[in-house]
Amino acid sequence: MARKFLYVVAGIIVLVLAAMLALRVWSSELTEIVFVPSAEFSPKPKVESGAYAGYERWIARPGMGADNPAMWRPAGFEEDLDPLAVPVFFVHPTSYFDKAQWNAPEDDARSRDLAELFGRGMASPFNKSLYLWAPRYRQATIGAFLTEKPQAAQALDLAYRDVLAAFDHFIATVDPKKPVVLAGHSQGAYHLHRLLADRVAGKPLVRRIAAAYLIGWPIAVEQDLPHMGLPACSDSGQTGCIVSWLTVAEPADTDMMVNAWRRREGLDGAALNGATFVCTNPLTGKEGDEAPASANLGTLIPDIANKSGSLSVGRVAARCREDGFLSIGDVSDLGLGPYVLPGNNYHLFDVTLFWANLRADFERRVKAWQPAA
Repeated sequence: MARKFLYVVAGIIVLVLAAMLALRVWSSELTEIVFVPSAEFSPKPKVESGAYAGYERWIARPGMGADNPAMWRPAGFEEDLDPLAVPVFFVHPTSYFDKAQWNAPEDDARSRDLAELFGRGMASPFNKSLYLWAPRYRQATIGAFLTEKPQAAQALDLAYRDVLAAFDHFIATVDPKKPVVLAGHSQGAYHLHRLLADRVAGKPLVRRIAAAYLIGWPIAVEQDLPHMGLPACSDSGQTGCIVSWLTVAEPADTDMMVNAWRRREGLDGAALNGATFVCTNPLTGKEGDEAPASANLGTLIPDIANKSGSLSVGRVAARCREDGFLSIGDVSDLGLGPYVLPGNNYHLFDVTLFWANLRADFERRVKAWQPAA
C-alpha cells in the first residue's frame, strides 16, 4: 500500500498543479472551456444500497486493515490509545478533473488514487474512530461546479444518489445505539448538506448525530441551515450541530467563489446571492470566533519529496470574517503557494491547516454526546 502511494502521488501532483495553473491564469470563460464537458449527460444505472455491502465500493471501512488509507497518521504523531467507538461517514472531495464525462467512471484509476490520497489527509483526523467509513462514488467532475449547464445538476444528482446508497448501507450496518458523525470536504460536504435535509432533518436519526463536519462548502445561514435539522455549533462542547468553514488568506479576493455560488440555490430554493455562511473557528470550535496561531495544535505540512507530511504546531491563526469566510491572515511562510487557488483561496487546505484541532474537536464532541432521554 505504501509503495503504491509513493508511485501514484507524482502523477497526481502534476495533475493538480495543472488544474491550479489553469484556474490562476485563465478567465472564468476560458476555465469553463477547459474543465466543463461538452458532451451530453449520460444516465447511469442506479446503485442500490446493497452494492455497498462489500469492500470494493469503499475507500475506507472497518476490516480493511493495512489497505485502509484513512488510517494514516503524520510522522511522529502521538496520542493516547483509547479509540472512539463511534461510526463516522466521510465523503471525499472532487478527485475527477476530466472533461470527457460528467461523472467519474467507476474504474478511473487516477480519480480513485487521488480520492485515496485525500482520504489520507482529510479523513485521517477522524481515524481515532473504530468505525470509519468513506465510500467511493461516481462523483461529478470539477467542471460541474463551473457552469450553469443543466447537465451539471444531473451529474451532481447522480453522485448524490451514490452517496445516499452508501449512507443507507452504513446506517443499516452500524450499531443503532451509537452516535454518528458525518464529515466531508468540498463536493463531499455538498452531498452531505443535502443528505442532512433528506435523511436527518425531522427524523429519529437526528438524535444520534454527534456532529456534522461540512468543510469547504458554503452552508448558508438563512437558505440552508433551517432545512438541515441541526444548528451551527456555537460552542466547542456542543453536540448535534454543524461545523463548517471556508478558508482564505489575506489579502483575500472571494469574488471567484462568490460568483460561482451565485448560480446555485439554497435548500429553500432561493438564490445564494448575498448569503452569509456558517463559519466555525476550527481552533476554538466556536461560531464566529477568533484565535491566535498559538491555539493551533498542529498544521499538516505536506512533504512532497517524500510523499508524506508532518505536523507543525502554532503556525496558523484563524478568524471568522463577517461574510462567513475563515481568514488565516498571511501564511506565505508555509510554502503552499503552488496549490493555493486564485484570490488566496486555501480550499485545498481547509482540513490540513487545522488537522490536530479538528481531531481534538471530533473527540470532544463525541465524548460530550448523550443519548436522547
